[in-house]
Amino acid sequence: MSSMNPTRLDDDTLTWGVPSRRVGAFLIDWLLIALLTMGVSIGFAVIHIMTLGLLHGPAHLILVIGAIYDVCWIAGPFAATPGQMAMGLSVRRADDLGRPMLAQAVAFTGLLYVTLAAGVIWLAIAFFTHRRRAIHDMISGLVVIRAGALDGRVW
Repeated sequence: MSSMNPTRLDDDTLTWGVPSRRVGAFLIDWLLIALLTMGVSIGFAVIHIMTLGLLHGPAHLILVIGAIYDVCWIAGPFAATPGQMAMGLSVRRADDLGRPMLAQAVAFTGLLYVTLAAGVIWLAIAFFTHRRRAIHDMISGLVVIRAGALDGRVW
């Protein structure tokens, strides 16, 4: 048991319904990242035109907007992206249910994108593992739980 949290670490109620909620959270975050990327792209296009192409180099930063978005939200005070918050999820350390460290958030996000590039079918492993963890969860030492379970709420 964690000294800060009376919830048992191996309590199965922490992860009931998490895989399906993760799909919804991913779709919400994908939409938000797409909107953010479009806004930044328009800004870079204006800068590109105003400088006659001299400041075109920073425009390549749009390739990492999604990763920065995920890492900042997961390592932040809420320990969840806006999509995860909307779906009632939280990302926590697997050993003590504390907030993720920055290195764990970077590993979690990087491995998520590697898993997506390798084929979405690899994410289905979350339906069959203990605590419904995907491969990138296990390697990074994190677990996605229902945020309400930390408060003692059943659902």
